[in-house]
Amino acid sequence: MTDAPAQHPATVADVMRPPLTTVNQNDHVAAAAYLMKRADATALIVTQGQTGEPVGIITEADISHAVADGKNPNDVRIYQLMTADPTVVSTTASIRDAARIMTSGRFRHLPVTGDAGLTGIVDITDVCTALLDISEAAEKPPSNP
Repeated sequence: MTDAPAQHPATVADVMRPPLTTVNQNDHVAAAAYLMKRADATALIVTQGQTGEPVGIITEADISHAVADGKNPNDVRIYQLMTADPTVVSTTASIRDAARIMTSGRFRHLPVTGDAGLTGIVDITDVCTALLDISEAAEKPPSNP
């Protein structure tokens, strides 16, 4: 009897984080910071006020840069800091493809889309962890029957 092969994350769907935490583009940046802390998230998907459609992404880095520039998070609106129309990745994309997109675009977060539209978010830690798991599994010697 042989051991069953270990399951390793192969696609973005295997490592993404649903459900998404969203924030309205017209909210203050302080609201985004609060939601990030509460959801233990490092990025939020920004939605359009009337339709709720995703229009951007705001990250911890966006907020920290604004604060470092002397801006008050209670006076700045999310749409002023967000990245509009961010690069997205499909649930069926490989972990390596996500890593390539993140590396070439210098992104730390990628919204994930599937058949039903926006389904999650993947960050650099998720991708690195998955790549390490795959690499470590490849280095292990095969088990004896």
